[in-house]
This record gives sequence, C-alpha cells and structure tokens, in this order.
Amino acid sequence: MKSSHKRIFRARITAVVGMAFLLALGGGVAMTAAIQPAFAVDLASAKATVDAAKTAGVVGEQADGYLGLVHGTADQTTNAAVAAINDGRRKAYEAAAAKTGVSVEAAGEATAHELFAAMPAGQYYKPIGGSWTKK
Repeated sequence: MKSSHKRIFRARITAVVGMAFLLALGGGVAMTAAIQPAFAVDLASAKATVDAAKTAGVVGEQADGYLGLVHGTADQTTNAAVAAINDGRRKAYEAAAAKTGVSVEAAGEATAHELFAAMPAGQYYKPIGGSWTKK
C-alpha cells in the first residue's frame, strides 16, 4: 500500500474511532438523560485518573491502541480507570472495524499511531514488539 493510501486509511479509521468515542461519552441520541450524566461523570473521572497516571509515568499508550501499566502495577483506582478507558476504546475499535471493514486490531493500531504523535514529551509509549519508551 502506498504511503499516501496509508495516511488516508489511517485518517478514516481515526475519524470513525473518534466518532465512536463521542458516542460512548454520551453524544448518542439514544441515551436517556438519566443514564447520560452518570456515564459521562464516570468516564470523566477515569480520564482524569489516567491523565494523572500518564503524567506520573505509571500509565502509557501501547501500539495496539490500549493503555498499559508502565511498571506492571498500579493502585486500584488507576487499574479501574485504565480498564474503563480500555473498554471504551475496545467498543470504539469494534464500531470502527464494523463500519470500515478492517480488523479491530487495525483500528486500534491506527489510533495508537495518532496517539503517539500527539503525546506530550515525558509520557510513555510502547511500540509493537518494543519496550516502554519515554517520549
């Protein structure tokens, strides 16, 4: 596949995954008002926990599009937040895969590429077949 085609493919996957994330955050019309605020607060709390853990070097981005524990362990709150975010990502990747006809893994990897590029200096990432690296 030509590099220009790869960039277009990656952009399409990223756009579809981004839309799925927005729906998971409560942007979907089908969500009831009673469910939406509680779900959004939980995701907001999980995101804040994960963001703090990334800054502290406890959590990093992996090449498969999921979060991972840099040193293999974390406190219960961080573990729960990582699990919640990863579950949301898995659902978004499944939706993107169904919509675009690619594998769930390809959707995750395309998103990881974008996350690595946007990651601020000092945070950790783990490339395919590699070890945790500080940006």
